[in-house]
Amino acid sequence: MNQPLAYVNPQAKVAANVVIEPFVSIDKNVIIDEGTWIGSNVTIMEGARIGKNCKIFPGAVVSAIPQDLKFAGEDTIVKIGNNVTIREFVTINRGTRASYETVIGDNSLIMAYAHIAHDCVIGNNVIMSNAAMLAGHITIDDWAIVGGMAAVHQFVHIGSHTMIAGGSLVRKDVPPYAKAAREPLSYVGVNSIGLRRRGFSPETINNIQEIYRMIYLKGYNVSQAVEIIEAELPATQERDEILSFISNSSRGIMKGYSKIREK
Repeated sequence: MNQPLAYVNPQAKVAANVVIEPFVSIDKNVIIDEGTWIGSNVTIMEGARIGKNCKIFPGAVVSAIPQDLKFAGEDTIVKIGNNVTIREFVTINRGTRASYETVIGDNSLIMAYAHIAHDCVIGNNVIMSNAAMLAGHITIDDWAIVGGMAAVHQFVHIGSHTMIAGGSLVRKDVPPYAKAAREPLSYVGVNSIGLRRRGFSPETINNIQEIYRMIYLKGYNVSQAVEIIEAELPATQERDEILSFISNSSRGIMKGYSKIREK
């Protein structure tokens, strides 16, 4: 840790085996747990809470104040879990009084130039590809993948095990296990490859596909589809997660794809 070309505020709490490269700046009210590596020219500002065995690559800025005109200097934080990789020039803003924190879960990968705005909550094992951009108050559940240069509207909820295509504009909530692409953003299938890689059985994947056939492919509106799913399909953890996501969606879920949009 004794890097003479780095600045570490005396009030920062940095574990003894943290590696700090030259030209790093670490502000007061920062906590960095053991095993973390911080590359050159990283700026870690007041309010950062960084877990174990993280890797933060050159040029990243962690815990800058929110880009929100309502922010009035309140005491807020960025909370980063264990084994998180933050690549070059990522920017992560701390929370506002809305929730007082921005959170990134364990084992997540945030690729170069991505931006995570204030009050976002990112789950475990999430991948944000290069230059993906999150506005404020976004929730991304575990194992989701957000493609490169995707832009996500504030207050959107992205469900677990989803795959969002690169370059997407995400204005509506994306329910669990789904793939999303095209413009406007639409359902394009179940993320079956990702689910198989994570150990989901063929039967479980088939059940999820049948749920989404009801929602998107059989001509029902969402309310009708939900009623039929509850009445006719067996109760499973995945079914209940999808139905709970839909019932709690404040922005509404993304639409199904229609060939009419191609005209």
